[in-house]
Amino acid sequence: MRLCELRQKEVINICTCASLGCVVDVEIDCQSGCVTALVVTGGGRFSSFWGHDCEIVIPWKCICQIGRDIILVEVAPKKEK
Repeated sequence: MRLCELRQKEVINICTCASLGCVVDVEIDCQSGCVTALVVTGGGRFSSFWGHDCEIVIPWKCICQIGRDIILVEVAPKKEK
């Protein structure tokens, strides 16, 4: 799969059923050549339009399934203090 194909998919957290955004980049281990994480814009498909342009790094081990339209990940929500 190419990065351009990943960029068209929305990332959904199965723990919260919330959209985390869309893939904007990947992190690659230079020695092995394997993808280690997905970089996602926070806030859903229109995040940059509304000004929510933070980035979320999702480790590859958290990816449950890559489908035709979406990527399902399992990321525990952060607990607020």
